[in-house]
Amino acid sequence: MAAESSFDVVSKVDRQEVDNAVNQAAKEVRQRFDFKNTDAAIAWAGEAIEMQAATEDRVLAVLDVFQTKLARRGVDLKALDAGEPRQSGKVWKITATTQEGISTENAKKVSKLVRDEGPKGVKCQVQGDELRVSSKNRDDLQAVQKLIKDQDYDFAVQFVNYR
Repeated sequence: MAAESSFDVVSKVDRQEVDNAVNQAAKEVRQRFDFKNTDAAIAWAGEAIEMQAATEDRVLAVLDVFQTKLARRGVDLKALDAGEPRQSGKVWKITATTQEGISTENAKKVSKLVRDEGPKGVKCQVQGDELRVSSKNRDDLQAVQKLIKDQDYDFAVQFVNYR
């Protein structure tokens, strides 16, 4: 009898890659001519990333630079939760956070998709903030990975612990 193979569906962000993207964006904002005299900046504020500039369109441009840097570093933009621009005194600010883990509702969505459209004999089990998918057939697991990738979820999805 063949042993069960499995993989975990997770939503994680590499903190080091996000930190590198923040540093690169900060450097570009300091050097670009269109950001001169706009008080534009981006930096960590605890667990959140704080962006600021003198006008609303400039702070949105800082956010665009940051998103570009994240994309180049391979970080899924669905993991970034950027708030709306708000005025704080004389400057406009945007606070962004990264989303970690798959919520129970999202895990149920993925599990339902696998049950309804996936190959027979594939089992899903919610384990905290991740989802374990297991089957006796490795080809079925690869088909499930493709099925999950093809869905356009509003959260980032990665696959780990494939065994």
